[in-house]
Amino acid sequence: MPSTSRHGPSPGTPGDGHEAAPRGDRGARRRRLPMRFLLPVLILVAMIAMLMLRGYVHSEILADHRVRPEAATDEVPQKILDGGPVIDTRSGRTASLRVPDHRLVLTFDDGPDPTWTPKVLDVLKANHAHAVFFVTGTMASRYPDLVERMVKEGHEVGLHTFNHPDLSYQSKSRIDWELSQNQLALEGAAGIRSSLFRPPYSSFADAMDDRSWPVTQYVGTRGYITVVNDTDSEDWRKPGVDEIIRRATPEGGKGAVVLMHDSGGDRHQTVQALAEFLPRLQARGYEFQNLTEALDAPSANTPVTGLDLWKGKAWVFLVQASERITDILVVGIAVIGVLVFTRFGMMLLLSALHARRVRREDFRWGAAPVTEPVSVLVPAYNEAKCIENTVRSLMASEHPVEVLVIDDGSSDGTARIVEDLRLPNVRVVRQLNAGKPAALNRGLANASHDIVVMMDGDTVFEPATVRELVQPFADPKVGAVAGNAKVGNRDTMIGAWQHIEYVMGFNLDRRMYDLLRCMPTIPGAVGAFRRTALERVGGMSDDTLAEDTDITMALHRDGWRVVYAEDARAWTEAPESVQQLWSQRYRWCYGTMQAIWKHRGALVERGPSGRFGRVGLPLVSLFMVLAPLLAPLIDVFLLYGVVFGPTQRTIVAWLGVLAVQAVCAAYAFRLDKERMIHLVSLPLQQILYRQLMYVVLLQSWITALTGGRLRWQKLRRTGVVGAAPGAAPGAAPGAVAQQSASRQRVSPAGNERRPVG
Repeated sequence: MPSTSRHGPSPGTPGDGHEAAPRGDRGARRRRLPMRFLLPVLILVAMIAMLMLRGYVHSEILADHRVRPEAATDEVPQKILDGGPVIDTRSGRTASLRVPDHRLVLTFDDGPDPTWTPKVLDVLKANHAHAVFFVTGTMASRYPDLVERMVKEGHEVGLHTFNHPDLSYQSKSRIDWELSQNQLALEGAAGIRSSLFRPPYSSFADAMDDRSWPVTQYVGTRGYITVVNDTDSEDWRKPGVDEIIRRATPEGGKGAVVLMHDSGGDRHQTVQALAEFLPRLQARGYEFQNLTEALDAPSANTPVTGLDLWKGKAWVFLVQASERITDILVVGIAVIGVLVFTRFGMMLLLSALHARRVRREDFRWGAAPVTEPVSVLVPAYNEAKCIENTVRSLMASEHPVEVLVIDDGSSDGTARIVEDLRLPNVRVVRQLNAGKPAALNRGLANASHDIVVMMDGDTVFEPATVRELVQPFADPKVGAVAGNAKVGNRDTMIGAWQHIEYVMGFNLDRRMYDLLRCMPTIPGAVGAFRRTALERVGGMSDDTLAEDTDITMALHRDGWRVVYAEDARAWTEAPESVQQLWSQRYRWCYGTMQAIWKHRGALVERGPSGRFGRVGLPLVSLFMVLAPLLAPLIDVFLLYGVVFGPTQRTIVAWLGVLAVQAVCAAYAFRLDKERMIHLVSLPLQQILYRQLMYVVLLQSWITALTGGRLRWQKLRRTGVVGAAPGAAPGAAPGAVAQQSASRQRVSPAGNERRPVG
């Protein structure tokens, strides 16, 4: 992982600079920061918008048989109650029309439906019959090709509102909106407007009452003719083919407007009845025509051009895009569900096995404990606020150490502060600013011992940390050891969220990776290496911004074991602002991607390298890159479900995922002997923090795919952490002073922590 220290990159590294965040550039960087968020945030907003649009056009359409309470008919003219099914209230008129004898106008409501509408159209075409389709805006937007086919095959299309509300209970503005949105869908689907309208839940003309009549009058003022019906097949009841035909057939050769449905459920009886009904009545002299054909009137469908046409096409395009994007998101939520539960299951099982193994009384790393002195490398760049506490904590170590502070061109007197301490076994090595990997390699060349501990200049060790960190080297197969980084400044909300993240990631993920022998990262804040192992792989590399991940993967490929020492604790100060957190995690995400790409050849190699490539790289890619990228879908679909339903099941499902996370977090806190009180912020962490990590990861992907380059940026430390939480009274000041923060970073899903500069 990129380490917590703030170094400028070596020449030629992706950081492309010799200093860490030069002061003269900070103001410009702050001004540019919103642009970093802009594209990922826009993508997230667009994704939510597409999902909301999809939910909107999929809003539930109730069946036409909804029962309404009876209302008076005092305001309805008698000629309307006694008249025909075509009601014209345009331009102040109050007229009704009937269909002439031996003419039938088949009408189909609630479509188009992708399953049943094509079958209905096929039957009509086979029998050379025309009909009127009263479509809803939601369905027309989703299946525009079917509306276009209706028009091309000579049928008329009418409006049935956008999402099928009972207009008798709606305001005039809502009625206008339903009509305009319905027309917009028609314009986009088939390039036409229609003057025909059928209200949802309508029936016969004599069923008009004082609630529905004002709606009929009002839509007339908007230029629409209201069409009800003479015969109702009641096909929605599925009464059987013969009964549908009987109810649809008018008496005595009269003309009629016949009500049927091509959507809203299983319509196989409607299709079967239609196939018999058409030839049977045609044999009796009936013609099946559009409404305007039957009334010998101009067509109700008129073409649209210009801006109205393009507005309609834009609407249909957006709806179609939302359908496709939602299909992709549904796959994504399924993938993240599998990843989340797989990861949590693996963490709980394998971390329990790991803890059981290393906590046995007879557990030993080797025949004898490691007691020989070790070299501690402290790369430092402008760590004046922190370096004294860091060095003094090492002086309180229970294990013999040689301390090398490698000053990487600091301009704040870091090296002088260490020299003025005049502490035994502490040396300062100065170099021009060359980046953290170069500083570590310089320290390695000057180290006196075979075991090398690496930490950051803003990290504080406990007295037992070094001793616990080096004990695994009693096993000659161990090449590196990861310690346990802890967040000291957990009294802020962001600090508490990172505390949960660190404990879950370090304590469970590292245990899991340890047992699987594919730990991806030795944290820069607290790690130890066998010197011969480092030399065999060429030392620290500046190929990536995540030099600690890079070196860890290289050690795996060289056949070394990398293990986790839970009691080797290091205290760090986590970023306290969103901007600093962003800078840290952005670099870590990008560096991790670089390391995965660099070591991709392990996928096809043999031996230890191949094992890591086929086990470690997929797990890291899935749990540290793909899972965090998809994790916000959990919250996006929570929002979708709350708005569009089923609300209760959606909330229960989300709470179920949260409960699983809470169980894992509680178990990790128990293993780490942490207070459970910090878990109260877990729900908020999942809602807010996860989105920030998503934006960071998405921005890292964009940077990688576009060939962008990142600059190293020095995180500002406050030095507010003064003692390790729970430290015993009287503990050595340096041992528990957790001055300035580690940059230890943690993956958005609680995976590996990476200091990211």
